Formats: sequence, C-alpha cells, structure tokens
Amino acid sequence: MAGPASGIPLGMAGRFKILLLILASLFVVGLLVYSQQVTDQLLQREREVVALYARSLEYLNQSPNTGDFSFVFDVIRTIDFPIVQTDANNVPQYAKNVEIDTAGLSEAEKAAAWHEVLARMDEQNIPIRIAIDDTVTLNFVHYGESRLLRQLRWLPVVEIAVATLFVTIAYVGFSYIKRSEQSNIWVGMARETAHQLGTPLSSLMGWLERMRHHPEASSSLGEVAAEMQNDIERLNKVAARFSKIGSKPDLKEENLEEVIEEVMDYFRRRLPRSGRTVELTLQTPGEVRASINRELFEWVIENLMKNALDAMEGGSGTIAFAISRAAGRTSIDVSDTGRGIDPKFHKEIFRPGYSTKKRGWGLGLSLSKRIIEDYHRGRLFVKQSAPGVGTTFRIRLRA
Repeated sequence: MAGPASGIPLGMAGRFKILLLILASLFVVGLLVYSQQVTDQLLQREREVVALYARSLEYLNQSPNTGDFSFVFDVIRTIDFPIVQTDANNVPQYAKNVEIDTAGLSEAEKAAAWHEVLARMDEQNIPIRIAIDDTVTLNFVHYGESRLLRQLRWLPVVEIAVATLFVTIAYVGFSYIKRSEQSNIWVGMARETAHQLGTPLSSLMGWLERMRHHPEASSSLGEVAAEMQNDIERLNKVAARFSKIGSKPDLKEENLEEVIEEVMDYFRRRLPRSGRTVELTLQTPGEVRASINRELFEWVIENLMKNALDAMEGGSGTIAFAISRAAGRTSIDVSDTGRGIDPKFHKEIFRPGYSTKKRGWGLGLSLSKRIIEDYHRGRLFVKQSAPGVGTTFRIRLRA
C-alpha cells in the first residue's frame, strides 16, 4: 500500500517547542555550572600557588642564609599567570608574565604605568602581604589571572551564543517543516475533496447525458433514478465527512460488520467498471459493536481499500477484513495481496505528503490515522508488510 500519514498530533507542536526550550535551558545551565566549577578550581589553584610563593619569601627572610632554597625557584617556575612582587611601598621588585613596555619612559611615567598594572591586578585579587612576625611588612605580592582563566570566563558567553544559535536553528527548522506539512495537508485536502466529490458528480452527469440523448429509454428511468439517488446520498455523505473534520464528532455504538459491509458493497458495484478482479472478504466472530462515528470510520475503511487497490499489480487480488476482540479491545485487520511496503517505510507512509503513487497526494493514510487516533482514541498502524507479500493494517479501538 502507499499513502501518507498523520501529521503532528494536536498540541504536539506547542509541547515540542516547550521541550526544546527546556532542553536548551538545561544545556546552558549545565555548561554554566560546569565552566564555573572549572574556573573556581583554577582560580583556587592560582591563589594557592601565590600563597606558597609568599610563604616561601617569608621563610627566606626569617631563616639563616644557609640551606637549600631551590624549592622557591620550583614554585616560581610553576607560575603561569601575571605576578608582581613589590616592596612595602608598592615599588616593583620582581615581575613575571607581565606585558608592559617602559622603554623610553621617564621615571614618573614608568611609575604610573606600573601603578596601573598593579591596580588592575588588585581588582582581580587581593594582594598578599609578606611580613615578619605579622608586624613588619616586607613585601606585597600582586597577581592577576592567567590567560586560560580569562578564556574560561568568556566560555559562558560562547556557550549561551551557541545554545541560542542551536535553539534558533532548531526552531526555524521545525517551523519550516510544520509549514511545509500544513501546506501538504491543505493541498491534499483540497484535492481529496475534489476527488471525493468528482466520482458521484461524474456519475450524475453521465446519467443526465443518457437521459438527454436517449429519452426513449423510459423503461430504465427507475434504474436511472435509483442510481442518481445513490450518487446524491454519496454527495451528502462526503459533505458530512468534511464537516466533521476539525470538530469533535459524536461517537455511537455501531455494528462494525454492518459498517464495513456497506463500504465493501460500494466498491463491489464499482470494481467491474474499473476492469479489476478483486475479491473482498470479511471475517468476524459474530456481532461486534464499537463506539465510532460512522461517517468518519467509513472514510477510513475506504482509504485503506483504495490504498490496497492501488498496491495490487495486475488488477487482481484479495482484500480481507478480519474483526477480533481481545482484552477489551476491538481490532480490525485490513490485509491485501499487493506489492507490500519495505519495513523502513512503515512509519514514513503516515507522514502528510508521502506517497509512492505517481498521482498520489499523500493524505489518505494521514487523514485516516488522525481520524482513528485523535477522534476515536484508537490506533492505526502497519501490523505486517514486506515487499512482495502484501500488507496488513490494523485498526485498534478502545472498549
């Protein structure tokens, strides 16, 4: 069988947007928390290194000038961030990883340049005081942030920008898909309406043409009137079906065997005219009743039969209906001996606009799925199918 499928269920679009927003928010919050933890850990490491350097200087100033002081240089080698050691009056004595060019400057200008560097560092971190017995201040150690730490501080901004871009692309893509799907639905619905109305209208025009050109055939007027009455009833039925789309239909207890037989009789009368030899069968365990909307449910059965007929190669085959009831649920299996469907397309065929027929509009199965699942709270799915072995669709209705 070939045909389309149900579009996005009612309310799904709104839920999808909310879910997308929640996922994006969780993504951003998670990255922000993680990057902040990494930043705090790196900042704490730099503070510990500076504190170790300061304690080393205090130790040197309070110890005899003997012993191995190579550990101080080991500490200095690990420093990869800006650091300036000053005397008690904040006059620079030693600097590392500080980018400052004092060439050609006067002493006053050099002092001003260093003062600006120290001020920036002190805004980032409180300088560490080096003293003897906590009474005599010897030095201050000023330090800034490493390049890696500065880059990490920009990471949340980059994360938010990337997340925003992701959400924007996803939203635009989803909106485009939705608009395309809605366009397919409207085009398909318009063509389906023309197709549904075209059959009985063509028949009525044929009967009128016969009466106009063969008025002498008065003996067949009863037959003509009966056929025209059938076509008019068909038009009323089509109008009733389309009037129920978009509104909540009334569900009533109906005999499923009777409903399906009526659709089968409709096709039996028209199959000989199309040159097809198709056997229609129905198996039922007895009278099975279900709560359905008769007009819409008949439409589903017709769509499944049309797809089955289109799938039959050679113009002959079998379409079998089987009604069963188990665990409080009613199932209707619609099987055909057509060309079958590749398993990878079992869900794809229910997408609006999808069709393997050259003249297909991709709406029949989509509309049928919506009628069963949205209006009858049931399910419509491919029970089994494979190329060359036919297809079985299952309609499952709630008790």
